[in-house]
Amino acid sequence: MPKLPGISHTQALRALSKLGFRVAREGKHTILSNGQVRLTIPRHNPINPFTMAGIARDAGLTPEQFKELL
Repeated sequence: MPKLPGISHTQALRALSKLGFRVAREGKHTILSNGQVRLTIPRHNPINPFTMAGIARDAGLTPEQFKELL
């Protein structure tokens, strides 16, 4: 699996909002939903690349597709 860069949580939110994900609630983690899938994004800066790869996989993206959204 290609390594994703360590990105900030705001960059991750912007990239996932392009796919139709909207903020459901916020706290120490941000919960995003598109009506079918729920994702949890930590508010750490930067987000660990392995964590980000798992989030991209849960969103139905390959790491290359996620990089294109950044």
